[in-house]
Amino acid sequence: MQMLSTRGGAAVTPSMAILRGLAPDGGLYVPASFPTFTAAEIEAMVPMRYAERAFAVLSRFLPDFDAQELRDAIDGAYGSGFDCAQIAPVVKAGPHAHALELWHGPTLAFKDMALQLLPYLLTLSGKKHGETREVFILVATSGDTGKAALEGFLDVPGTRCCVFYPEGGVSRAQYLQMVTTGGKNTHVIAVRGNFDDAQTGVKRIFSDPQFAKEMDRQGRVLSSANSINFGRLVPQIVYYFSAYADLLGEGAIRMGDAVNFSVPTGNFGDILAADYAQKAGLPVGKLICASNENNVLTDFIRTGTYDIRTRAFHRTISPSMDILISSNLERLLFDLSGRDGARIQELMTRLSQDKVYTIAPSMLDALRARYAAGYVDEAGIRAEIARAWRDDHILMDPHTAVASAVLREYQQETGDSTPSVIVSTASPYKFGAAVLESISGSVSGDDFTCCQALSELTGTSVPDAIARLPQLPVRHNAVCDKDAMAQAVLDALR
Repeated sequence: MQMLSTRGGAAVTPSMAILRGLAPDGGLYVPASFPTFTAAEIEAMVPMRYAERAFAVLSRFLPDFDAQELRDAIDGAYGSGFDCAQIAPVVKAGPHAHALELWHGPTLAFKDMALQLLPYLLTLSGKKHGETREVFILVATSGDTGKAALEGFLDVPGTRCCVFYPEGGVSRAQYLQMVTTGGKNTHVIAVRGNFDDAQTGVKRIFSDPQFAKEMDRQGRVLSSANSINFGRLVPQIVYYFSAYADLLGEGAIRMGDAVNFSVPTGNFGDILAADYAQKAGLPVGKLICASNENNVLTDFIRTGTYDIRTRAFHRTISPSMDILISSNLERLLFDLSGRDGARIQELMTRLSQDKVYTIAPSMLDALRARYAAGYVDEAGIRAEIARAWRDDHILMDPHTAVASAVLREYQQETGDSTPSVIVSTASPYKFGAAVLESISGSVSGDDFTCCQALSELTGTSVPDAIARLPQLPVRHNAVCDKDAMAQAVLDALR
């Protein structure tokens, strides 16, 4: 299987795409073709452990990795560090949906599902291509990717990981998870700006030939752990197959039944993985793109116009979705355009220069045939957290609550009774103050006092990864302006 750049660049192998992260022309790598899973192959996943399902899927998407090295990588990623044997369990979430819980890993967020595996894939890719330089991982995070990347690459030989996050734009728990990270190969830098500023800055660094030369002089090569890297995206395809197999196993669906997925969406990677699962033969119905008040994607899916010219940026209680420039949307646009790299280059140039573009009517029709969209404001998120606890005794973080509220609204408006799955992306204890206030109506003290109060109120346990954060020393204090990120990296490497 070959990988293509969304902007028309030459094809490469999957391992080269993973090693590079971003294509030289600035595009994102996508499969030239998709494997096809038969109904029998999907049914065969029902009795499998998660690691076995991962191998069944990934071996088809990553054919230039041999079977044993891929099995070893998967076993290393999912063999420990998760607090649930199922890794990504599917649970009942009220009368009209199930929830796919993706937060049982070491950092309590769905990013662990990919970032526990990516370091293995990246180091293997380096060996395949004779890369002897240190692989320098650059990451922009809106909250969860940062710690998951730091945890995944912590002291991995031959790698170094540098994370940029928006100063003041993440929860207290997310902040402490990052800045208390130890290890000899980690750097964490706050950016004076929002996530879009951090993400744009990282992309700028990747496209800077002088910076690449300086890294080469230092014996380093750049790569990415953001979902622009196909090695981050492809492990996410697995858990959609796994969820379907679990639903089959419990008799909630029969083989061939379509399943809708409601996904809290910021950078568009998580929902795109479901799209790719569908392309590979998984019976997926509607993909429901759920947004918070930064609802640029909702407007785009409804109108075909992506417009951030005058759109306000909102800091919300669901910070991992506080994004206005959704990088992975480029991969979907490439597909909708008939794989027209020149057209995608034109759209991305318009977004960069004019902050707006409109897709052709045929592309919009194809988009809306596969996707629905909705958003919920801050009051609605809090109301959904309270409702889920009151009515269903389910504790939701704000991001999961967005997906839940948008799904319920979609079902009510359309009457669509297709079996549905809410993609649950983070532990509620990563956002203890917001969840406690939503349920009880008031809070007092810091986030960690609120976590304890939430535990006492609900009879659930504070995860150890959260409880011990206040006692850990802060190891990273660097801050930079959004236009000085490249220099901040060089300073960190001195």
